[in-house]
Amino acid sequence: MITYQTDGVPMPSIKKRETTEWIKAVAARYGKKAGDIAYIFCSDEKILEVNRQYLQHDYYTDIITFDYCEGNRLNGDLFISLDTVRTNAEMFGAPYDTELHRVIIHGVLHLCGIDDKGPGEREIMEKAENEALALLALRQA
Repeated sequence: MITYQTDGVPMPSIKKRETTEWIKAVAARYGKKAGDIAYIFCSDEKILEVNRQYLQHDYYTDIITFDYCEGNRLNGDLFISLDTVRTNAEMFGAPYDTELHRVIIHGVLHLCGIDDKGPGEREIMEKAENEALALLALRQA
C-alpha cells in the first residue's frame, strides 16, 4: 500500500489515487511491484534532523529514501522536504507540481535500483525521471 503523510507541513495538493497508479506503472516498467511505500512530506528542518540522525549527513536535501525492498517488491519510507522542492522548482524554473512529482518518482526509482551518486549515474536517473514524468503527462491527458 502506498500512503501519504505529513510531518509539520500541510499535505501537498496531489491527486493521491492518480499518483499511486502512476507509481505502480513506473515500478512495473522495472519489473517491480509496489509494496508498502510511505511518503512523509516534511519541512527542511525535519529532513535535516532525519539526515543527521540516520545517515550522519549534516545538510538539507529534497528526499531521503529508506529502502526495505524484498525481491521485486518495493517497500520503503520516503521523506520529502516540501521546502527544498519549492526552492528547487524556483531555481530550475520548473512548476512546483512538476518538481514535486519528480522527487516523488525519484525515490521510487531508487527503490527500483537506480542510483545517482556514481559516475554517469545522475544522467541515468534524470532520464528515468523524465520518462516517468512523460508517462504521468500521458496519463493526465
